[in-house]
Amino acid sequence: MFSKETYTNRRTRLQTDLGSGIILLPGNDDSGMNYRDNIYPFRQDSAFLYFIGIDRPGLTFVLDIDNNREILFGNEATVEEIMWTGPVDSLAATASRAGVTDIRPLSQLENFLAQAVQQQRPVHFLPPYRPEHTLKLSAWLDIPAAAVAQRVSVTLIKAVIRQRAIKTAEEIAQIEIAVNTTIDMQLKAMELAAAGVTETEIAGGLQAVAIAAGGNISFPVILTANGQFLHNHPHKTAFRDGQLVLCDCGAENTMRYAGDLTRTHPVNKKFTTTQREVYDIVYNAYKAAADAVRPGIRFKDVHLLACEQLAAGLISLGLMKGNAQEAVAAGAHALFFPCGLGHMLGLDIHDMEGLGEEYVGYTDELKKSKDFGLKSLRLGRELEEGFVFTIEPGIYFNPLLNAAWEAEGKHRDFICYDKLAAYDNFGGVRLEDNFLITANGSRILGRPFAKTATEIEDLIA
Repeated sequence: MFSKETYTNRRTRLQTDLGSGIILLPGNDDSGMNYRDNIYPFRQDSAFLYFIGIDRPGLTFVLDIDNNREILFGNEATVEEIMWTGPVDSLAATASRAGVTDIRPLSQLENFLAQAVQQQRPVHFLPPYRPEHTLKLSAWLDIPAAAVAQRVSVTLIKAVIRQRAIKTAEEIAQIEIAVNTTIDMQLKAMELAAAGVTETEIAGGLQAVAIAAGGNISFPVILTANGQFLHNHPHKTAFRDGQLVLCDCGAENTMRYAGDLTRTHPVNKKFTTTQREVYDIVYNAYKAAADAVRPGIRFKDVHLLACEQLAAGLISLGLMKGNAQEAVAAGAHALFFPCGLGHMLGLDIHDMEGLGEEYVGYTDELKKSKDFGLKSLRLGRELEEGFVFTIEPGIYFNPLLNAAWEAEGKHRDFICYDKLAAYDNFGGVRLEDNFLITANGSRILGRPFAKTATEIEDLIA
């Protein structure tokens, strides 16, 4: 946990921003995989972690603004529970480290909220992402389950985002720990990758690195020879000489902060001429974006800049034609880069995405596009000092998408469909790092790590 002052200051600001009513922050519960006592690894709700910091199941926090009360509802561990787990700190002792002193049994929560509903007091809550939370909110607040999503508090959503979007020095330090562990995971992937080794063998080694560092993976590892599929998780597929390994992975540290890096490297330690040509185009787009990010620039504009770099490179290869800016304006580049350039990063791998991309990555003035490619850009708004986010351009040769677009005759003025068949077995290339916006520009988080094709070849030689 951070210091008590960190959590009390966060809650004080939240209370000031809301002004009145009740803020309800349910923590997560244990969840059974195939029966009640065989549970998934516990992951606390990120908003609960941010404002209370207690990483244990079965808790709900209430901030009663009008009466200036902070109440943590939860139960102390019983003797029988301790028999299985060993001794744990009392709930009261743990809560005191977050500056919370009013601890009440979980059984009292329902009556507390029923009284608030009866008195017609506003109860602010965030969008639930687990079905049990929807059912709890329905019962506690006397709302039909189907209507819970429509009753979330936009005021609370925006207040939470205002705080969490700007990372403090202590948060940045935690993210860098996670990023450095993620670099270790990437190094393990490079060490293990060889012809005959399966995707799952390598992915298992990566997760072991994350766990050994005291945390776990921040999202299921993406490690594949089929990089043309953007989120392709590992299969029992053995790598072959001449293929590329696309590894997109992240560590979550003990404080639940995340790293997220992607590297693409050759199985046989050397890029082919074609692979290096494509990799260099992706690197040039990455470099242009990295050089451009600073306070005040819209990330959407950085995304479009990277897209123009990708299109220009593909034109030089003869896979696209015409003017790069015009091709991007028309959306033709999205055949090769159908996703966004990056996303916010923090306690969530896509930070705060559960609160709504329209609030996290966009503003009332800047709305999210509905166009193919741009609609997958999670972050478009102006960057501010303290933002932490990813930059991850890529080029993907997806024969299924190529065939669909060619059959429709899409963007024939910009795409050389007759040249694409030669890349049907190429896969994809992605390069990703994590950035912090500083007062005058930006910096990469984590220790130095190979980026260019030459650096990667030298590292894995």
